Amino acid sequence: MDEKQPETKDATAPAAAPADAAAGGEGDAAASDPLKDALVAAIKTVFDPEIPVDIYELGLIYRLDIDPERNVEVDMTLTAPGCPVAGDMPGWVENAVSSVPGVGQVKVKLVFDPPWDPSRMSEEAQLALNMF
Repeated sequence: MDEKQPETKDATAPAAAPADAAAGGEGDAAASDPLKDALVAAIKTVFDPEIPVDIYELGLIYRLDIDPERNVEVDMTLTAPGCPVAGDMPGWVENAVSSVPGVGQVKVKLVFDPPWDPSRMSEEAQLALNMF
């Protein structure tokens, strides 16, 4: 997501990079957006029940768009298509994002392209899972 989409704020989850480096190529300006920061913090409260790391640091959030009316769209994936919480996790993300004050409508879309792999995890997640 190196291109900035018109009239949206874009924040992409870590792809083997720290969270600040994954803000859609917008650098420090995107990292200092208070709404985006609050959304990321809310998403970080959601954990994959099989892995003791939040889903943002795992790299399961592929897209986080905020429109001018503060409606939020999230594209996310799972570590595996057969994940036992596949039917529940998007709802957990929707609830977490909806809990942020001032957010409008929230849509969470489950996607599997590209497939998730461990290279999408942040260094923080890799450290937590002793993958170094």
